[in-house]
Amino acid sequence: MQNRQKRHFFHVLPTFAPGGVQIRVAYLLNHLRLPARHTIVALDGDTSASSRLSSDIDVAFATPPLGGGLAGRIRACRRVLATHKPDLLLTYQWGAIEWALANRWAPICPHIHLESGFGAEEAERQLARRVWTRRIALGRVDKLIVPSQTLVRIATREWRIPSAKVCYIPNGVDCEKYGQPPRPGAIPGFAKREGETVVGTLTPLRPEKNLTRLIRAFATVLPTNPECRLIIMGEGGEREKLEALVQALGLHDRVVLPGHIDHPEAALGWLDLYAISSDTEQMPNAVNQAMAAGLAVVGLDVGDVRHIVSDANKPFIAKRGDESEFARHMARLVSDIRLRRDVGRANQEHVRRAYTLDGMLRAYECAWGEVS
Repeated sequence: MQNRQKRHFFHVLPTFAPGGVQIRVAYLLNHLRLPARHTIVALDGDTSASSRLSSDIDVAFATPPLGGGLAGRIRACRRVLATHKPDLLLTYQWGAIEWALANRWAPICPHIHLESGFGAEEAERQLARRVWTRRIALGRVDKLIVPSQTLVRIATREWRIPSAKVCYIPNGVDCEKYGQPPRPGAIPGFAKREGETVVGTLTPLRPEKNLTRLIRAFATVLPTNPECRLIIMGEGGEREKLEALVQALGLHDRVVLPGHIDHPEAALGWLDLYAISSDTEQMPNAVNQAMAAGLAVVGLDVGDVRHIVSDANKPFIAKRGDESEFARHMARLVSDIRLRRDVGRANQEHVRRAYTLDGMLRAYECAWGEVS
């Protein structure tokens, strides 16, 4: 098929380094059943998640334009769009909002914005300046796609996007893939010991993930559960801070930070309990993956975390910001293997009913196909 017969989708992301959004984009591009070619702009220049793209898809990477000042950057974005003439512009997250502004007046192409959540600077509340910017920049989008009911409410009530334009598409998970037994060596430097209980998480090491809370809560569990370890799988700028806390609490032999995990589906099965300690989330991919692996989840009530787990798991989601309750729930699940496994089975059954990859893919195909 010649390129002129394919729709041209132009994706603008703050980064194309591995993360929940980027992994989802890679999956969609790999499996999309629409005839399309893709151009990806990573605004920070990091395209390391390109390793997740299949070699047989038609994709190119474009260099982000340079421009001094907001007006200059917006003009530069418009020049790029006019040159590429895409059938559909797809912008992702706050970091790409200037591209949304560039297409706001005298639009060059149809536009879908995809918003998956907030960074550390908006973990507690949105910044007023950003709320106003979103209202303006997204005021004429063809669709706004969000993965959580929390974001649906924010988009319609605070950003004032017409409800008919807001498209709720929950994240899907490959239940068969994540339901397989774990693979030895999948977590660098880790081998599970006989009789131990392993608590773990899979997340970039960023401030809004509040992994210091997870480490502190885990430390309170150890006195009554000495055969226990914590694994924090991921990489990021918080590593040094986390390592310092581990040393300060005397947990150097109890906490493992193995770095980025290439194949989380081969690693999650080594855990006995999944923990999520974030200050802000929407619909975290890793929670779906953990449920597909048959794990119970302990966490806090941010975004859609409580909404997406099974009814059996909801009692173990603490109030937002309540570290003591979070630690108590962790201790109970660590100490009660039967309860933990029952909740894990309920989660696995739930995710197989509610959050399939095929359902997510079909919803994106419909949304992108309608607009382009």
